[in-house]
Amino acid sequence: MIASIPKYMLRKINCFFHHSKHVSFSSISNPCTRQISLSSFPPSSPDLKSLCFQGKLREALLEMALQGPEMVFDGYDTLLNECVNQRFIRGGQRVQAQMIKTCYLPPVYLWTRLIVLYIKCESLGDARKVLDEMPKRNVVSWTALITAYCRRGYSPEALNLFVQMLRSGTEPNEFTFATVLTSCIGSNGLNLGRQVHCFIIKTGFESYIYVGSSLLDMYAKAGRIHEAHGVFENLPERDIVSCTAIISGYAQLGLDEEALELFRRLQIEGMNSNYVTYASVLTALAGLAALDHGKQVHSHVLRSELSSYVVLQNSLIDMYSKCGSLTYSRRVFDSMPERTAISWNAMLMAYSKHGMGREVVELFELMRDENKVKPDSVTILAVLSGCSHGGLEEKGLDVFNEMENGKIGVEPEIEHYGCVVDLLGRAGKLEEAVNFIEDMPFKPTAAIWGSLLGACSVHSNVEMGESVGHRLLEIEPENAGNYVILSNLYASAGRWEDVRTLRKLMKEKAIKKEPGRSWIELDQMLHTFHASDRSHPRREEAFAKVRELSIKFKEAGYVPDLSCVLSDVDEEQKEKLLLGHSEKLALAFGLIATAKGMPVRIIKNLRICVDCHNFAKFVSQINGREVTLRDKKRFHKIVGGICSCGDYW
Repeated sequence: MIASIPKYMLRKINCFFHHSKHVSFSSISNPCTRQISLSSFPPSSPDLKSLCFQGKLREALLEMALQGPEMVFDGYDTLLNECVNQRFIRGGQRVQAQMIKTCYLPPVYLWTRLIVLYIKCESLGDARKVLDEMPKRNVVSWTALITAYCRRGYSPEALNLFVQMLRSGTEPNEFTFATVLTSCIGSNGLNLGRQVHCFIIKTGFESYIYVGSSLLDMYAKAGRIHEAHGVFENLPERDIVSCTAIISGYAQLGLDEEALELFRRLQIEGMNSNYVTYASVLTALAGLAALDHGKQVHSHVLRSELSSYVVLQNSLIDMYSKCGSLTYSRRVFDSMPERTAISWNAMLMAYSKHGMGREVVELFELMRDENKVKPDSVTILAVLSGCSHGGLEEKGLDVFNEMENGKIGVEPEIEHYGCVVDLLGRAGKLEEAVNFIEDMPFKPTAAIWGSLLGACSVHSNVEMGESVGHRLLEIEPENAGNYVILSNLYASAGRWEDVRTLRKLMKEKAIKKEPGRSWIELDQMLHTFHASDRSHPRREEAFAKVRELSIKFKEAGYVPDLSCVLSDVDEEQKEKLLLGHSEKLALAFGLIATAKGMPVRIIKNLRICVDCHNFAKFVSQINGREVTLRDKKRFHKIVGGICSCGDYW
């Protein structure tokens, strides 16, 4: 039939399609509208279905034009489904134009199909126009567009549409609620989420698995993990999504032990895990630096045949690096058949955290040489940070200059300027760092001033540190870390009255310093120590071992660094306080509880002090142990008394 169409007729059809795409259904006059009944649809033309089946969509659209007013629901449905499958927006517009031209009033299903087509073709504006013109809408129509807004990050639009839906009298279903909850983010997200939660309870949807999973995810992302856990425990049944959401919630909030314990419990209860579950567990294990547990999870991943997921491989790189095992990280990285920017960034950041600046630069050059994945903003942050921690000042500045000159394809952001400030500060070029801050095109953030304050503390520049510190106290009056660093700077200069003034100010503002704690994993169990610990069952052994080591190390040249004690007491008392540092207790316990010659890995929640760093170097040299110390900022791998940081930290 199509082959016999005269050329002049084809030109008319093409002209009709070209000029009709801007016509809306609202232009149909009611008198000529063909009313339809879903129960009386005749089957579509066999030619139409056959053409679609053969993949000849354009020919099928011409057949539609020839049928004209004879086209029925089944034919339009066939064409729209094929347009959706092929994401052919022009074809969908032609179908819409045909319905308008022939005064065909489609049922709600076809309207919704048009919405889905425009959504899949990334044309939300057209999808919204179709919804606004629909004479009748159902919950599927509303939910389709609400979901589209949510997935593209248009949370306010999604919530506004949800409110319009309620005002129209349409009752939401479980999928509507599950979608809307993902839009409850930002400063007012928790309040909005609670309002939606109340409505869910009133309408009886709280027990639905999709709704429950979205509820606990919403509370977890808002930092309300106990409320999220309450929702989880009240679910009548749990699936892999809800289990993964609660584990991920704990892990993302840094509640790593709780995440791991919940994972263990749910496994015993028969929970199945997918790649997202394992990625969340690996995040928790990375936070705990639990290498043995991490290896076990890696084995589970391999047995489950999930190791091909790039997300999991990236998580494994991160986990191994944060457990101090860069060899395994690089092994996973090298074995990846396909690497994303996140993969490269994870490996770059791993080297950076270990102070391996040269390896960072080499890997970055390899990334550029391969030219398969373009560096992004995070890539350059990792490189600049690696140069900063590795003492490669000139190379770091070269990379930043390349970025500024457009040679890398990444625009400098405030975080990149912050890395340069840190680079200059660590190198002791404090005046240059101040000048750089003054010349920045951005207003300096608290993080940038904090970096400079830390550099002033390291290089004992009390005058500049005091100026920067007071500026920070004005910007972040509730940040305990700023008070602590400034207090340390005063203490190192013997300005005890200023130290007492700062402590009094902290007390008045109810600002508490995070207590230091260190832990070590032995036989898949975490042993945690606090300063001058009295809680661990083997505390007396650990204290005795520290005292024994201190005496032994003094004979070999160890001199306690009393400047690390920030209390106005005599030298004997300062030395006693140093012996009670949590890093030393965890390290001593590691020597007691592990076989001779075995590596010892210690993790601390804050920065380690200079004295504990020196102490660990003597442990490595005299006891013949490889010692890894991971603090809040970076790694120190000590072999034979030599630290990977080169004492540059």
